[in-house]
Amino acid sequence: MDVRIEESWKRALADEWDKPYFVKLTQFVRQQYSTRTIYPPAGKIFAAMDICPFDKVKVVIIGQDPYHEPGQAHGLCFSVNDGVQIPPSLVNIYKEIHDDLGLPIPTSGNLERWARQGVLLLNATLTVEAHRAASHRGQGWETFTDAIIQRLSGFRNNLVFLLWGSFAISKRQLIDQSRHLVLTSPHPSPLSAYRGFFGNHHFSQANEYLVRNGITPIQW
Repeated sequence: MDVRIEESWKRALADEWDKPYFVKLTQFVRQQYSTRTIYPPAGKIFAAMDICPFDKVKVVIIGQDPYHEPGQAHGLCFSVNDGVQIPPSLVNIYKEIHDDLGLPIPTSGNLERWARQGVLLLNATLTVEAHRAASHRGQGWETFTDAIIQRLSGFRNNLVFLLWGSFAISKRQLIDQSRHLVLTSPHPSPLSAYRGFFGNHHFSQANEYLVRNGITPIQW
């Protein structure tokens, strides 16, 4: 199957494209886009990978679903388009960066600048129906995104995985912790940020690890 995705990812995931689950997933996604309002726009489904090639990844942040309201989702977890109100979880992420590194809080929720520096902003499910959170879970996306995590774990070294909340933390089993740094904490959502997301210092720890391994740190 010819999948339109950045070339290094196309090679890294070559084993996935013709597997029955991915063929079935592709059929489901095409049918959904042709009959319903689905986010993100079809050309942005693989934006996280298109902007951040396989061999350029330094940090992986794992989310669950794309945002399901108009104008928000554009293929990067926690990120929204310029001009869209910054979602509560991202507000809390910015607060922690400010407290951790002393950086000013941005006025835009667009995280493409992180992606271009090597932050893979990966949702476990890459599409969603409008106004219906989690509507595309269990259709095969999780198998695909687990394969992404496993490829990165097995073929790259010295990556930082930021796992926030129980869902993301469950992905820890896919990662070789002898080769990578895995940092976990509660989710940055308003419901749980005060239980340990605030004060986790993940952003300074990530950069310290990258620098120790001779890798350019992220300008958060």
